[in-house]
This record gives sequence, structure tokens and C-alpha cells, in this order.
Amino acid sequence: MSTPLQVTPSGPRSRRKDHEGVVASSVRPTTGRPALVLAGGAVLLAVVLRLLDVHVGAAVAAGCAAYLLGVYVVYRALGGPRVAVDQLMRGLVHLAFALAVLPLLSLLWTVITLGSGRGLDLSFLWQTMNGVTGVHDQAYAEGSAPFVGGAFHAIVGTLVITGLATLISVPIGLFTAIYLVEYGRSGPLARWIRFFVDVMTGIPSIVAGLFAFALFASVFGLRDAKMGLAGAVALSVLMIPTVVRNSEEMLRIVPAELREAALALGVPKWRTIAKVVLPTAASGLASGITLSIARVIGETAPLLVAVGYARALNWNPLEGPMNTLAVYAYFMFTKPLSPAVRDPSLERAWAAALLLVLIVVALNLTARLIAKIFAPKTGR
Repeated sequence: MSTPLQVTPSGPRSRRKDHEGVVASSVRPTTGRPALVLAGGAVLLAVVLRLLDVHVGAAVAAGCAAYLLGVYVVYRALGGPRVAVDQLMRGLVHLAFALAVLPLLSLLWTVITLGSGRGLDLSFLWQTMNGVTGVHDQAYAEGSAPFVGGAFHAIVGTLVITGLATLISVPIGLFTAIYLVEYGRSGPLARWIRFFVDVMTGIPSIVAGLFAFALFASVFGLRDAKMGLAGAVALSVLMIPTVVRNSEEMLRIVPAELREAALALGVPKWRTIAKVVLPTAASGLASGITLSIARVIGETAPLLVAVGYARALNWNPLEGPMNTLAVYAYFMFTKPLSPAVRDPSLERAWAAALLLVLIVVALNLTARLIAKIFAPKTGR
């Protein structure tokens, strides 16, 4: 029995494939090494320019330009124009990532270095600003008195106001998303709701504070309008659109077959939503809600209008102004207790900023943990 002949394709297309394979195989072993060498040279160039008293922005820009030019020239010599363009695009992507991460790292480094002195001090965490004046800061600067004044009242106010805002926003946002996905769908009312949710997403935060203050002023009067509940309402105005949009997207990705299977067994629709749809989307819903909390916990403008500023501890959100970490840091930066001695107030401001960053980081880690715990199990 004869063996069938194997015909090898020939022609321009096959020759082009062979040529590309040879070029790729010749360049692949050395793809990373020239890029690393060029990156080191670009960093060295930026450092040298900085030592020559060139502006840091100009030095970084010159280093990036030299890196991209070097990448194109070197890889064009190694593999031709196609390989050079590919490596150039890789370099642009890496530089874009570095430029995006650099401000974040700089911010975190600044907050940690300037705020760790007081932010990790237990006395600062348990003291308030009640009775603390510029005289205490001047005495501390002269070395004749210890450091006094903390942010305990601001921590309590942050947790109380944000907690109330979450209690207001989550049910409203979740039930709105359920209506949009399960009942309204593409109806006229659902389209209007989505339109207004998109509008609310883009409103300035100060508008939410003015709305809450006007609402409570009409009910309690101008004198008693500033309270923690007003701040919670202002934050809920900012939270509700985020919760609605996130919850709607999470409910949409639940497979329709699950709903149909439950309905085919005679399960009522409300029970199908409660027992099938919501547990399936629980991971995304919980993480989205946690991230929406992290988004509003650092708001300052609406709380300045709706809540005001308090120096003492206030646990009651229905009576009197309260303080939050964001407002506390703002006042310590802009209105130090002693204009002649600003350092103690600046230390308090940076410490409050560090505490706020730590809370936001904890919320993001909690969101990831919740998403991992409630994620649907795909194993056998």
C-alpha cells in the first residue's frame, strides 16, 4: 500500500510565513534584554538631568523619549520595522502604566511618611479637639507641654455618617436595580429611571450637600439643620446612583436559564429573585456596595454644608454638628489652631488623611474578600 504524498505549500504566502518565523525566532530570545538595558539607561539619563538641576518633569520626559527612541532603533536593527513598532507599542503601554501608578505611589508615600507619626499614636486616636487651643500647640512647640488633640470624634463621626448613608442607599439602590432588570427592563419608566440615575451620577457633590441642608432646614429650621443625618442624606444622594448601576450590571449577568428553571417549577417571581437571582449575584453586589462606600467616605464639600464642624465627640446624628476625618483634615490644613505654629495642626491633618486612606484600603480589601467568599462555586 503506497504512502500518500505530502505536498509542502510554496509561494509568496508560505515564504512570508517562513520569513516571519525566522525573524521571530531570532528576535524572541533577546526581546527582553535590550528593553531592560534601555530602561536602565533612560533612568540613568533622568537622574543625571535631575542632578544638573533640570526640572523633574523635564528629566522624566527626556528619559521616556530616549527610551522609546532607543527601543525603536535597537529592535529595528534586530528584527525589522514590524518588530520595532511592536516593541515601541509595548514601551508606550509600560510607560503609560508607570505614569498612571507614579502619582498614586507618590501620594501614598507622602501620606504615610507625614501621617504615620500621629496617625499610629494611640493617644491621638482616643483624644478629641474639645478644649484644645493654639496655646497648647505653642507650648508643645516650645517643649514645655505634651502633644494634645486627636481625631477620635472625627473617626466616630465618619463611621456614623457613612453607616447611615449605607443604610439609606443600599435598599433604595438595590430595589431600583431589581425593578430595572426584573420588571421594568426596556419600558418607558425604566428608561427614565436610568436617565435620572445617569444624571445623578454626574452632579457635583456640593449640590448634594446643599440639597440635604435645604431639606433639613425646611423641616428643623436653619439653626438646627446641621446634623449627622443631613450628612448621611447628602452622601446617600451620591451613593445611590453608584449602587444602582453596579447592582443592575451584576443582576444582568445572572443567566436567564436559572430564572426560567425556577419559574418552570412553579416558584413565584419574587421568591425566584430572593432565592436564586440575589444569591447568585451576591459576590458582585457586596463588592460593589463596599466600593461605593469607599467612594463617598472621603467627601468633604457636602459635609461642610450639611453637617458643619464639631470639636467635641457627638454620638447622636439627630442633634448638632458632627465631624469626619475629611472635614477634620480640611480644617487642620486651612485653619490651624495657632497661625504662628502650624506644625501641630499639620501633623493632625496628615494623620487624619492617613487614617482615611487606611479605612479606604480596608474597605477595598473587604470587598475583595466578600467577592471571594460569595463567589459561585464552580467545582464538581
